[in-house]
Amino acid sequence: MFRGDLTSRRDRARAWSDSLLVDHAAFRVLWDNWAEVAPGRLYRCNHPTPARLARAARRHGIKTIINLRGHRQCGSDALSREAAGRIGLVHIDAPFESRGAPHKDRILRLADIYRTMAEPALIHCKSGADRAGLASGLFILLDGGTARDALAQLSWRFGHFNRSRTGILDAFFIRYALEGEGRKPFLDWLREDYDEMALRRDFVAGGLASFVNDRLLARE
Repeated sequence: MFRGDLTSRRDRARAWSDSLLVDHAAFRVLWDNWAEVAPGRLYRCNHPTPARLARAARRHGIKTIINLRGHRQCGSDALSREAAGRIGLVHIDAPFESRGAPHKDRILRLADIYRTMAEPALIHCKSGADRAGLASGLFILLDGGTARDALAQLSWRFGHFNRSRTGILDAFFIRYALEGEGRKPFLDWLREDYDEMALRRDFVAGGLASFVNDRLLARE
């Protein structure tokens, strides 16, 4: 439906159709899943429409937007990317998975982004539940918070289900709490001790919760 171009009215109409119908933005027009992660520094939401992005920039002074979906050939991506440029925001792609063990190299890159970005910043994935929760929790740990505080960002309040396959994100923070917290700074533990394969091997998701999350809700 959408070929990645916004130059003509027809292309823009295709982008909106793709965003609203294929990428489920029709639901996100009414529900933004917005929350403050760190006052005046970091906010989180689902994939913002251009209007919501402009509103967030005005109300909260957003300077940077971090796209946890990565670059995608879809209307939502094209429209929000164009809107960020028009508003004057720095747009950064930092893709993560929602159902796999968090990748060490991607976390290290996000840590560098957090260290150097212009604040306040806004992070988003598709629904604002799983990858946004992971990235929010990582910000809290990197800012000196606890694993318990980080885990609170992965909550049913945002639409996160820890008994489904996305629960591996919770397991990541729990593993740090058990293996490193109080003994090693988070990044030292990540570089020296974190084992992605072991986390993937040890985690077992609930079948029913995974069916609801992956099939019925068609979450990304």
